[in-house]
Amino acid sequence: MTIVLKENERLDELQRNGYQIIQNPEKFCFGMDAVLLSGFAVAKKGDQVLDMGTGTGIIPILMEAKTQAAHFTGLEIQEESADMARRSVVLNGLTDKITIVTGDIKEAGSILSSASFDVITCNPPYMIGRHGLTNPDAPKAIARHELLCTLEDVVSQAAQLLKSGGHFYMVHRPFRLAEIMVTMAKYKLEPKRMQLVYPYVDKEPNMVLIEGVRGGRPRMTVEKPLIVYKEPGVYMPEIYDIYGY
Repeated sequence: MTIVLKENERLDELQRNGYQIIQNPEKFCFGMDAVLLSGFAVAKKGDQVLDMGTGTGIIPILMEAKTQAAHFTGLEIQEESADMARRSVVLNGLTDKITIVTGDIKEAGSILSSASFDVITCNPPYMIGRHGLTNPDAPKAIARHELLCTLEDVVSQAAQLLKSGGHFYMVHRPFRLAEIMVTMAKYKLEPKRMQLVYPYVDKEPNMVLIEGVRGGRPRMTVEKPLIVYKEPGVYMPEIYDIYGY
């Protein structure tokens, strides 16, 4: 199918099922964090999956290629990103499997039906405060800084939308790990699984992948560390597997 690209847009290959994604590097492109989250999250056959803050739809598209979930919904507040996501869904012939909704994470519980999802994923803004911001209205700033939603907004809305026993998956930064645990526990998303991501084996972790279960019992598994690079420009084998190379 032919899709008309708008100014500054490009098509990127996803190495899965021949899928492609429309992105605008002038605005915001998906990063490794989204790819790692799509590999960490588990969706079973027949699951209803929601990706909160889906951007250009990278996580639903990758997870559709790797799982047997019944349907994916992507919620995105920025209409320009949502439009790219919708056109990528059409481009890949996935209109019956993925729906993109324009809306605010803070209002997700009223936009979508409560307790209707088996799995929720989120790659939220990591940074608190306004440090380093030059244009707070820019798409990159909105994606990286808690300008339009906070960690508590994400967790509270996910808790409302998940079925009892449903699974919540998030990628974030380790420096906020204590806050993440407290907030998840507050909304009864019991932390169950965690994996720290290290750029190199001798560096500090710069990402954390975490899974919570709605109403789950206390007990968490900490998985072995995920190391990204063997050497500059060369991924570790696990990373190649996640990317599908």
